[in-house]
Amino acid sequence: MQGPGPALFGILNVTPDSFSDGGDFLDPEAAARHAAGMLEEGADAIDIGGESTRPGSDPVTEEEELRRVVPVIRAILQAHPDAGVSVDTYRASTAEAALEAGARIVNDVTALRGDRRMAALVADAGCPLILMHMLGEPKTMQKEPRYDDVVREVRDFLARRADHAIAAGVDAENVALDPGIGFGKTLEHNLALLRNLEAIVGLGFPVLLGASRKRFLGRITGTEEAKDRVFGTVATTVLGYERGATLFRVHDVRANREALAVAEAVWRV
Repeated sequence: MQGPGPALFGILNVTPDSFSDGGDFLDPEAAARHAAGMLEEGADAIDIGGESTRPGSDPVTEEEELRRVVPVIRAILQAHPDAGVSVDTYRASTAEAALEAGARIVNDVTALRGDRRMAALVADAGCPLILMHMLGEPKTMQKEPRYDDVVREVRDFLARRADHAIAAGVDAENVALDPGIGFGKTLEHNLALLRNLEAIVGLGFPVLLGASRKRFLGRITGTEEAKDRVFGTVATTVLGYERGATLFRVHDVRANREALAVAEAVWRV
């Protein structure tokens, strides 16, 4: 999955209720224009999600997710045939339709627990797979999340899920891991994971960091509006890269791309 240097996944939520940009890109043409802008700013892939996973959100039907996601993938690839597209879903049916429409990567926030058919689908497709840690489900995940040792528990969970994926036939080189910043974690949990990201990196898979515009950044910086949390996001990107993360899921591509370019120039040997 990982080429030389860090890679950016531009976030494209085609939902009415995502925490930062809900409702902005429901129209496929508007979504495709936004994707084009992120590609021009240096996004390596566009990560498209049709179901909000913000804290307290409810799931949508399979039919609604497909209706939102597939036309957007087609619109993006019609304008930019070589664009990398990732589909953010835990449903095998949505992943299959997205791959048929031209998506190349599956990003599963349930780490293959949401749909027992997903592992076989990804194995047969031979596509990259992102496995994320989430405590509980979006509806309830932020109601007093507790861990004895958040770093150890998240690391061990991701190790087990990677083993599960590989045992199901997914190529180990196609697996990436996401500690799930903000998914069933308090501010202190998120900071502990960022501080100790090497524990996840040490499992030997590419690590994706998805801290973009999240609420814990607002608590630290005092920024109420999600769209104003660009600088806090950039800080997590650079800190994550320093600690070994190489994939970054972000809303603000240019800011993060430029920060990574500076970080690479400083640390390159």
